[in-house]
Amino acid sequence: MQDNRAAWRIDRAGSLDRLRLVEERLDQPGPGEARIAIRAVGLNFADAFACLGLYSATPRGSFVPGLEAAGVVEALGPPLAGRPAAVAVGDRVIVLTRFGGYATAVNADTRYLAPIPAGWSFEAGAAFPVQALTAWYGLVRLGAARAGSVVLVQSAAGGVGLQALAILARLGAHPVAVVGSAAKIEFLRERHGLAAESLVLRDAAGYDRRLDAALAAHGVRGFDVVFDAVLGEWFRPAYARLAPEGRYVLYGAADFMPTGTRRGWARLAWHWLRRPRLDPLQMISQNRGLLAFNLIWLWEDVARVPEAYTALAALELPAPHLGARHPFAAAREALLELKAGRTVGKTVLVVDAPA
Repeated sequence: MQDNRAAWRIDRAGSLDRLRLVEERLDQPGPGEARIAIRAVGLNFADAFACLGLYSATPRGSFVPGLEAAGVVEALGPPLAGRPAAVAVGDRVIVLTRFGGYATAVNADTRYLAPIPAGWSFEAGAAFPVQALTAWYGLVRLGAARAGSVVLVQSAAGGVGLQALAILARLGAHPVAVVGSAAKIEFLRERHGLAAESLVLRDAAGYDRRLDAALAAHGVRGFDVVFDAVLGEWFRPAYARLAPEGRYVLYGAADFMPTGTRRGWARLAWHWLRRPRLDPLQMISQNRGLLAFNLIWLWEDVARVPEAYTALAALELPAPHLGARHPFAAAREALLELKAGRTVGKTVLVVDAPA
């Protein structure tokens, strides 16, 4: 077992240009922890926001980004009284990390680990937890989606969006998938078999009309749930079409993402000033709800993680769609590609196994 690892570390948040690949020492796993040799790392928008200092949970000072990975357990720390080890050396596991995932080895509390499903690759395992947990918590716990619900899914061809579509299919709900390009519409038609009336192109010219057509095709006047991580100008058209008792579930603001490697304060200020505002008194008469969340709560309430993993396992979801694979050494380039919105499905970094 090696005590050193390679890791992508940023000295302080503010610019992706500060990310550096470094060699550093990794301590022995502590009580209740496991050492995992990482084979793949999942990339998320939150990673870019954290590096830019635009994520509320961003650590101060130097940190290693990354919320999820997959690999092999290579050592266990001392057991904790009353908590038997949930994994063994040699197990293939999914790893949740509260930052620190962009590394070739990590120590993690064993409660953050889950077995990689049979037949899945390490890349699929690394692509699964953040997106699947986000979609499950937002749609099921907060959105109360169920059989027959008509659900609008923003950015449906992204990692979370595809997991949302898979969960809705298991629930027997009816998704309306919103994407930003015609190529992504074709991808969803082929992968998920969605009919034309369930596919909506997000553009300024015909967005409202397309949402109305989708509702009419499903024989309803409003969406039961809107699941959104974009915000911006697309918020109000969707919110205005919530059914009575409908729930708008917001879990991000990708429209705020800077275009370059730095924050871009002028653009951020412009989006901030134009952000949507709601009147709580008006919401009473409309009988609508807005629910917002950040999945980082799950990292801070570790006792709930096994329950969430169990709920996802019961759905028997298919392996995630891997849209892009990059070498571990190309993390910065992979993040830039992800934040530019050019990817479909999940982006992962692949760590070569030791010889």
